[in-house]
Amino acid sequence: MRRRLTVRGTVQGVGFRPHVHRLAAEYALAGFVGNTADGVLIEVEGPLPDVERFCELLAEHPPPLASVTGIGHEDLPATGTGGTFTIQATEHTTGRTQLPPDTATCADCLRELADPADRRHRHPFVTCTHCGPRFTIATAMPYDRAATTMARFPMCPACAREYGDPLDRRFHAQPVACADCGPGLRLVPAEGTGARPARDAEALARTRALLAGGRIVAVKGLGGYHLACDATDPRAVATLRARKERGGKAFAVMCADLATAESVAHLTDAERAALTGPERPIVLLRARTPGDGPRLADGIAPGSPHLGVLLPYTPVHTLLFGLPGDPPGPRVLVMTSGNRSGEPIVTDDAQALIRLAGLADAWLIHDRAVAAPCDDSLLRVRADGTPQLLRRSRGYVPRPLTLPVPVGPALAVGGDLKNALCLGEDDQAWFGPHIGDMGDLATLDATRRAEAHLAALTGVTPRLIAADRHPGYQSTAHARRRAAEAGLPAPVLVQHHHAHIAAALAEHGLDGATPVIGVAFDGTGYGDDGTVWGGEILLADYTAYRRFAHLVPAPLPGGDAGVANPCRQALARLWAAGIDWTPDLPSVAACTDTERAVLHGQLTHRIACVPTSSMGRLFDAVASLTGACHRAGHEAEAALALEALALEARDADGGEYAFGFAPGPQADPAPVLRALLADLRRGVPAPVLAARFH
Repeated sequence: MRRRLTVRGTVQGVGFRPHVHRLAAEYALAGFVGNTADGVLIEVEGPLPDVERFCELLAEHPPPLASVTGIGHEDLPATGTGGTFTIQATEHTTGRTQLPPDTATCADCLRELADPADRRHRHPFVTCTHCGPRFTIATAMPYDRAATTMARFPMCPACAREYGDPLDRRFHAQPVACADCGPGLRLVPAEGTGARPARDAEALARTRALLAGGRIVAVKGLGGYHLACDATDPRAVATLRARKERGGKAFAVMCADLATAESVAHLTDAERAALTGPERPIVLLRARTPGDGPRLADGIAPGSPHLGVLLPYTPVHTLLFGLPGDPPGPRVLVMTSGNRSGEPIVTDDAQALIRLAGLADAWLIHDRAVAAPCDDSLLRVRADGTPQLLRRSRGYVPRPLTLPVPVGPALAVGGDLKNALCLGEDDQAWFGPHIGDMGDLATLDATRRAEAHLAALTGVTPRLIAADRHPGYQSTAHARRRAAEAGLPAPVLVQHHHAHIAAALAEHGLDGATPVIGVAFDGTGYGDDGTVWGGEILLADYTAYRRFAHLVPAPLPGGDAGVANPCRQALARLWAAGIDWTPDLPSVAACTDTERAVLHGQLTHRIACVPTSSMGRLFDAVASLTGACHRAGHEAEAALALEALALEARDADGGEYAFGFAPGPQADPAPVLRALLADLRRGVPAPVLAARFH
């Protein structure tokens, strides 16, 4: 008999066709397999029991990186001609194939990298069907070498033999290459460093020496550039922080291996699994006090009990830490996004030499182009051991979410902070990588390129665009321009907190037939009444909502200036609650006489005081009242400082602060503030105050 199978899901770029070829050969079946725009097409012919067994094994045991969402079957007339099983050429049309994310270097490739007898010993781009770049090198679908940034590197005879051998691990592995035919490395020193340019192995050796000597190197990775330095060198870390104008924001660190990570942070089994998985995100861990392991510079994560840690995920990273026999070098490196604060990550080599000048002392560059910028993902493990993505990017995009309700072809452009986009059609939603804050033209350009790239990979042509309702958002203005250019209707403007709750509905597979009680607590969002919302309880489904309850609003004097000064927010909250500004309060002492006078005038006459129900701003105010943070140099600094303070307390020592209730209904924080100040004046330690507030 002959049977046609159409396989949907993440089935391209994961060794699926070689897997099918080997399975068909095992049962001596004739036919073919090929990539299509919608997945993989298979036809097999042979005895009925063998065909049935083939189909069972295909469904039950796909390749490790594959994710099958559906298999269609159609029985066909047998040809009776016998023959072999072949891999067909790919159709180059648009469709719905799910391209896999980039994955960390697999164990087999790492063994080859370290084996002096292997022809890929120390090859910085060793990869196979089970690992390496996918999303960041793909330019179109279906996924074939001609549709990747590896197209400009013709395979040498040895690589071509591996690529064409169904029994080889690199059979139809699109990024396959070696030192004879693949990309190369070069080191470009900045003027005045005294270093000389170098290539390939010498470039890596000199890069390691520069890092060991306290220099900052821009390292090109899968999705763009990192800025790297020795994480144990206080001067290097301080220099990088100053050059990047990063303020007190924490740096992530890359550890050479799991043992090194264990020496600088506490790991649970769930955190260990997240750290070593194929996605290789940055994982937020509890930092260890300095012990026998590397002593990290104090400037890595100032004032934070947490440490963002990741492990090497490319061969270049592995080689930066060195192989056996290499001179000793740093075992922990700062790895921060290669950009200036507020700009998107740099991917283009010429732009890197310009935009990172003054930040880097040298550039370690490879000549495989990056098709899509893709920053590192960020994850934390909840108390119950489940992972929570805080930034969904490399290793996870463009993996789709299956929606509980269908959508028309649509583009959602995201908001102005921590921007990311999404394309949806039918029951699938594809997420783009983290882009950043929409603060300049470079970010808007990155957004346009990310939209075009994701559309090319998914085949989605949006007929509708959704944007935040905030009239001043750059992302909303971009959506309007994008709609006009495409001849589409004006964008659908969505209330910020309704979007949060609708996203939670989709994430949990709820169809929205019954409205839910949705809680949305954040720092800011444009409210229906023109004020700043952020402490909201909505009755909502996907299309409608009602503001059921919220935090009692307080003035936000000075807008963004107020956000940067938690001590001013504290005084505004006290004023709204009718609590005097007495000199014994930390927030009052933190403000100058002039600040207090100006602030009192603003509040009394309601000058530049937008009301806000933001829970984030309440956290900022309490951070100042407890002395945790009076001036914030970056987003969420005060809230993070308050959390760190609370973690110093073993528990809330039997106390907690209860909100009052006001008509609306509204949650009134005035009783919380009065109880906290009473404890403060009784000498209750600040960590206990913070724990009781939480």
